[in-house]
Amino acid sequence: MQTKRNFSAKREAIYEALSETKTHPTAEWVYNKLKPSIPDLSLGTVYRNLTVFKEIGLAKSVGVVNGQERFDADMSVHPHFVCNKCFKVIDVPKSTNFTDPALYDYIKKEYGAVVESHNVIFYGICRECSEKG
Repeated sequence: MQTKRNFSAKREAIYEALSETKTHPTAEWVYNKLKPSIPDLSLGTVYRNLTVFKEIGLAKSVGVVNGQERFDADMSVHPHFVCNKCFKVIDVPKSTNFTDPALYDYIKKEYGAVVESHNVIFYGICRECSEKG
């Protein structure tokens, strides 16, 4: 039986900060955004809550970019693009190539494996960095 988790004011603020941005923030970004309005917030509290959000399905890790884990509250299946220069993480519009249920069926039939989730990340140079040269 799954334990019900209550959302404290801090937990609510952390989730709000995460879900209101498209920057795919780090725990440090969330902490720095909230610290002025929540003086007793600790970085450990932010990390623990982001872990809770991942465990209960309210957030996911995009992966480690430039040494820091990045998070996303958009739980829909979608790929990401990571800039190798500025380390920006950008949502890529959904592609039927990656979200087609037939792909999961193919993997099950071909390899006998049941896909629970997948993560597609493209790497390169973003528009802003390309224009800078």
